[in-house]
Amino acid sequence: MLASYMACSTDALLPSTEMEILNKELSLPSKPYNYANLNTPSFFNSQFVNIQNNTTTSNPITDWGATLGRVIYYDKLLSANKTIACASCHLQQFGFTDTAKLSTGFSGGFTGRHSMSLINATYYINGRFFWDERAATLEEQVLKPIQDSIEMGMTLDLLVSRMKNTTYYPILFKYAFGNSDINAERISKALAQFVRSIVSYNSKYDIGRSQATNHIENFSNFTAQENMGKKIFMTQTKVNCFGCHNTDVFVMDNPRNNGLYTTNTDVGIYKHTNNPIDIGKFKAPSLKNIALRKRFMHDGSLQSLEDVVNHYNFNIQANPNLDPHLQDRGTNKPYVMNLSPLEVEAVVAFLHTLTDEVIVKDPKYSSPFK
Repeated sequence: MLASYMACSTDALLPSTEMEILNKELSLPSKPYNYANLNTPSFFNSQFVNIQNNTTTSNPITDWGATLGRVIYYDKLLSANKTIACASCHLQQFGFTDTAKLSTGFSGGFTGRHSMSLINATYYINGRFFWDERAATLEEQVLKPIQDSIEMGMTLDLLVSRMKNTTYYPILFKYAFGNSDINAERISKALAQFVRSIVSYNSKYDIGRSQATNHIENFSNFTAQENMGKKIFMTQTKVNCFGCHNTDVFVMDNPRNNGLYTTNTDVGIYKHTNNPIDIGKFKAPSLKNIALRKRFMHDGSLQSLEDVVNHYNFNIQANPNLDPHLQDRGTNKPYVMNLSPLEVEAVVAFLHTLTDEVIVKDPKYSSPFK
């Protein structure tokens, strides 16, 4: 396995003849973009962040592997009628998620849940994917939408056949894996490499955090309102959002029931755990670039950040499996945070500091198709 990665140096340049072939349909640099060694801030090297990294030893990110993954991600060959790509439901400019409550599949059907943001997907300690965590790894997850009867309606055999009949995939697979063999395992690995490379580290928060000794102190580049919102988010006893959306990459450590509903028609992770205490528990994406999203929660039912903050402020429902963090310790009833309108505005202002304008405009994450 290691030899297949060593066969292609990340510094390898495409010969002019191969570049000409690719240039007929794609816009790719002769030397690949840097995906494998991102210039992340030093605080990304903390043990609390590193322990959440779910990159597997059998599928490390390489520049050519992620380049191949980028092409696959934007290629409509992945859907039965060639109308839908991964990027159709996970749009770069909106933080790699969809603007619609539910996404539209290849034949007009709707997905069962809102499209989850892919930013910082590489950070999640148990490594499971989808809102209901039904996929044990990212490598497993990336193939499921392709085969889903509503989303893309394909078989992997047909996809492999289509890729073999292109001019560009044999070249890209050779540089990613050492030879031109195309198969489902390699498709999975390349897509997973690209998705894991989508790491956000250029937000206003990241700049402030780089200049501070810890995440709690006031950041010098923040306004007074943003620092107030950060304090409420991270330290205030009646809120402490950071207790669930923890570490500087803002991912949750476990799936949780957040009291969105009193009873759950969507059972969440219970579908694969079969444990009654898991009914209504869901994974959540990183909060990075949350202000660019148009819909929130697993079902896309909330439409603004104010709606989200006010859900936790005074609208948590008494679900039997409500997360303990959201219960009053004395009564076990849903917690009422009693944030004032000014405090709500401050928390929203802080969430806007998590916006990374670089990653949503970076050409190495954009469509390579002409």
